[in-house]
Amino acid sequence: MADGALPVLDVKDLKTVFQTRKGEVHAVNSVSFDVRPGELLGVVGESGSGKSVTMMSLIGLLPMPPAEVRDGEVLFDGKDLLKIDPNALRDVRGGDIGFIFQDPMTSLNPVFNVGFQIMEPLRKHMGMTKEKARNRAVELLELVGIPDAARRLKDYPHQFSGGMRQRVMIAIALACDPKVLIADEPTTALDVTIQAQILELVKDLREKLGMAIIWITHDLGVIAGIADRVMVMYGGQVVEQAPVKELFTNPQHPYTRALLKTIPNVHGEREAKLNVIEGQPPILGAPPAACPFRDRCEYRFERCDRENPYRRPIGHQHDVACFYEFEDKSAGDANAA
Repeated sequence: MADGALPVLDVKDLKTVFQTRKGEVHAVNSVSFDVRPGELLGVVGESGSGKSVTMMSLIGLLPMPPAEVRDGEVLFDGKDLLKIDPNALRDVRGGDIGFIFQDPMTSLNPVFNVGFQIMEPLRKHMGMTKEKARNRAVELLELVGIPDAARRLKDYPHQFSGGMRQRVMIAIALACDPKVLIADEPTTALDVTIQAQILELVKDLREKLGMAIIWITHDLGVIAGIADRVMVMYGGQVVEQAPVKELFTNPQHPYTRALLKTIPNVHGEREAKLNVIEGQPPILGAPPAACPFRDRCEYRFERCDRENPYRRPIGHQHDVACFYEFEDKSAGDANAA
């Protein structure tokens, strides 16, 4: 990643709401971030923090209704993806922005062989003939490490293992040489050995192809090994963002600190209990008017109950949405005054 390069994707003040029988759910609340060519941005947080909904909002993958992208900009190649024609958005989604889903078995169509599923975007978005698309499909399967690729084009998803199905999903996402690849917890359903193979594959592909990658996960251990920068989400908003080494050595949001403490310590005592974050993420019926983490935060003070912290810069590429300052333990009292 070139320092100072312009963002390939720039998201500003994104807001997404779901209409339910019990009223509105504000799932994404003023989320802003960018990703640059060749960069891997890790997006972390518990289930319900807004990670997947944010990324699906960008490229029109949410069912509308009940979802509604209420505000914001998603700038890609000089265009706002929230305002372009649906057909143009489909072209972007299938071509310039690839998406890898969490569960390859439900994402792949069981009634079509994998060759057809890889060739379809090549013919639709790149105008390839059937023969050229087939040759490219073989190259893609070889690229993602599937042996005997030409023969396996005729196989159906159920004939592949979980790890191999995920490799097929990666091949489909890479088919049209996307500028941005969004991976939504692509290793969650796989065992640890296959997870490690997929992570190594992604690192190799990133070096070869130079694409930007957004990697969604709840696993900070995964992020530590692959990301350049990390965005921590909670309550549908970004609470901290920093380069990966900075985040692990100098976390500044209480939620980030709590997440880091939940990582198992392989050198600890066998009888030691795993750390957990007590409580549950909020379901927001309105845009948060106070800190969404306050009910679970050991550093909470009066100001947290009446204001939602704004993101403020605290270092190079490091910002945090919190009133408490860990360098100065008296900051809470000062801010509350």
